[in-house]
Amino acid sequence: MDLFIKLSQFLLSLSLLIILHELGHFIPAKLFKTRVEKFYLFFDVKYSLLKKKIGETEYGIGWLPLGGYVKISGMIDESMDKEQMALPPQPWEFRSKPAYQRLIIMLGGVTVNFILAFIIYIGMAFTYGDTYVANADFKDGMLIDNPVMLKAGFKTGDKILAADGVFIEKFDNDINLKLIMAKSILIERDGKEQEIQIPIDLVDQLSKYEKGSLISIRMPFAIGAIADGSANTNLEPKDLIVSLNGQETKYFDQAKSILQSNKGKTIAATILRNQKTQNITLQVSKQGTIGVQVGGLSMDSLEKLGYYKVSKKEYPFLEAIPVGITKGKDQLVGYGKQLKMIFNPETKAYKQVGGFKAIFDIFPDTWSWETFWRITALLSIMLGVMNLLPIPALDGGHVMFLLYEMISGKKPSDKFLENAQMVGFVLLITLLLFANGNDIYKAVVGR
Repeated sequence: MDLFIKLSQFLLSLSLLIILHELGHFIPAKLFKTRVEKFYLFFDVKYSLLKKKIGETEYGIGWLPLGGYVKISGMIDESMDKEQMALPPQPWEFRSKPAYQRLIIMLGGVTVNFILAFIIYIGMAFTYGDTYVANADFKDGMLIDNPVMLKAGFKTGDKILAADGVFIEKFDNDINLKLIMAKSILIERDGKEQEIQIPIDLVDQLSKYEKGSLISIRMPFAIGAIADGSANTNLEPKDLIVSLNGQETKYFDQAKSILQSNKGKTIAATILRNQKTQNITLQVSKQGTIGVQVGGLSMDSLEKLGYYKVSKKEYPFLEAIPVGITKGKDQLVGYGKQLKMIFNPETKAYKQVGGFKAIFDIFPDTWSWETFWRITALLSIMLGVMNLLPIPALDGGHVMFLLYEMISGKKPSDKFLENAQMVGFVLLITLLLFANGNDIYKAVVGR
């Protein structure tokens, strides 16, 4: 069932993005009276799952879910229809239209992708608002146990102040990405500010460890369950350990350190049970554990216990518009920085480029419309940016040649465009094999 939910979200998001992207080409083509021969969700290599011809256009669903396409008459595209291109140009063909119309048709897909992302972010701001913990409220700093971050010089308890000179105001879903993309981080430790440089190959280093999160919220030591055979049957689920061996343990990382220092000993402890404190003794094993599973607490529970103040801001529709636009702009700039990292060999970020499995894996196995729309908006930005790359066979490649034509007044020959299309197609297949090969490699070696 979990796999079905995950797969459903993946296919729904992918289908929505493909259909709207292709509509971005289809609508201006129709407005400029350009014939569209096919409109397909997924690729119909050899055969289609469904198809129906309405007017001059065949609408269908292919069996290969690697994208979709519109086939526009008189256009050199992945169909490589040389027979049609050998015939005299017809008024309804793409090649017969003025350059500015062809440019609008080619930019239609990515334009829709960017508009869709901004609409989703505006809708999410209006529907869900903004839930976060103000960064200033983390009085005791963050939990930092990632070995890469520790090696770089960070410690648990550090307060993260700024990334590349931009102060971090909120702890939200994007904070780890902000740190990954940064060159330097300003922290506060023991009341003093200092700057720590981020390793240029941070992404590659992080990939070598299962724990990829750079920082996280410090949590209390809440008992989730008592392990079978535990010597500490005086503990109960939902207990909160607030001190060990006479030392305050506000956070689990503090308790873990004390337990490691008292292996094989019996120590005093204070717990919070049903909002009342009790003093008990605990037997620490030779491994420095007490035979329990650590329980997670919701942000609401943490707020009630006085750990963090969760801020919830709701936006009327008119206020949601600039909030959503700012969010979309930040995501667009952030993805541009990620691409820059990938194309920089020093970062070794190219090793983490993923294919369809990587996209599939970012969807949760429980249904959440908020998560679904957040992922879909990000994928829409990614699809738009990737299609703008100046690679023949992508929209950006067509745009590049059209801009050359508009500036120089010279149209590239059909033969040149056919050859460029083949080169671009080979390059795309190579990139596709590389990305999905990375997925396979990670699945085999486990990282």
